[in-house]
Amino acid sequence: MPDARTLELVRSTLPAIRDAGPAVTEYFYQRMFRHHPELKNIFNMTHQQNGQQPAALFGALCAYGAHLDTPQALQEAVERIAQKHTSLNIHPEQYAIVGEHLLATLHELLDPGEEVLAAWAEVYGVLADIFIRQEAAIYQQGAQQLGGWQGHRPFVISQITEESDGIKSFVLTPQDGLPVPDFTAGQYVTVSLQPAGWEYRQLRQYSLTRPSAGKDYRIAVRHQPHGKVSGWFHQQARCGDSVLLSVPSGDFRLQGTQTPQPVTLISAGSGLTPMLAMLHQLAESRYPAKVNWWHATRHPGSHAFAEEVNTLGAQLEQFSQQTWYSQIATHSEAYCSGRMDIGQLAADVISADGDYYLCGPAAFMQSMLVQLTARGISRDRIHYEMFGPHQTL
Repeated sequence: MPDARTLELVRSTLPAIRDAGPAVTEYFYQRMFRHHPELKNIFNMTHQQNGQQPAALFGALCAYGAHLDTPQALQEAVERIAQKHTSLNIHPEQYAIVGEHLLATLHELLDPGEEVLAAWAEVYGVLADIFIRQEAAIYQQGAQQLGGWQGHRPFVISQITEESDGIKSFVLTPQDGLPVPDFTAGQYVTVSLQPAGWEYRQLRQYSLTRPSAGKDYRIAVRHQPHGKVSGWFHQQARCGDSVLLSVPSGDFRLQGTQTPQPVTLISAGSGLTPMLAMLHQLAESRYPAKVNWWHATRHPGSHAFAEEVNTLGAQLEQFSQQTWYSQIATHSEAYCSGRMDIGQLAADVISADGDYYLCGPAAFMQSMLVQLTARGISRDRIHYEMFGPHQTL
């Protein structure tokens, strides 16, 4: 643990960093990529271009600065980020590269002096060591489980299904024919690919949507406008094509199912993918408590996995679902029109002792957080997964 003087020196720079905003982290990434363009094989460059990754790093930097002497308060965030890092196959030597360019960024933008830079180097070293140890444990766990591995393993696309007008599912089977480990519902895999003509390898994370049965994984890919990887999946991918996968990762999972409480799975668009795996898990275990499925999408043609949800729901003792179509003007018995509004639901559907799981666009989840807390749901009963760089709701 750094001493009080070191922590005070680091704190002295935090106001200037906050005032500079995400421009600090934008500069950092630009500098690092100039010196190490090979890192573009790891980072999602779309998130660099739209500012999401620099903004996420800026938020993490400020959060760490606020907890310099209470790092245990960041354990949940450390676990989430470490899971992402291991899915991307991050190694300890890359922390040295990040540290070098973080210190250079502080020097070139803020010029705080050598003593402050030395303090930042020490504090960064402590943080890097926390991540390296945490990630080493995750790598070891992933490799030692039955069917597990470390790094990226070759898989073959064995089945492609059009689930809606914008979502296709892909069954991925290991090229070596050996088993794959099971996963916790809510987790994801990183897909790594570099078709001919692509300058850099592209890595994307996709939620797993059904149990593996020890033999394969299924993901679902929404076709994003101008999306490089989603475009390849939707327009070029064929059965027999190869991709590389990480071992399943992620800390988004069902809570406390051993003492059954009501569960509500809430999604919008492709955010239903981790929820679908959770619904599979609940159905397989014949979960005895109430299960609600709330989903929002544009219209019936964009509604993916509807039949699968009906089939799984029929296996549960207490299951209800509600759908919202934002581009439909009138209600029916089968759905509501407009955006998701839980005020349209019966009061007894919302249980204060239940757990609520959210996945979808950030604005959708923020809206749901406001609506749920307004109905008396405790914040610690609301769990969410953010596609892309993490944001705090």
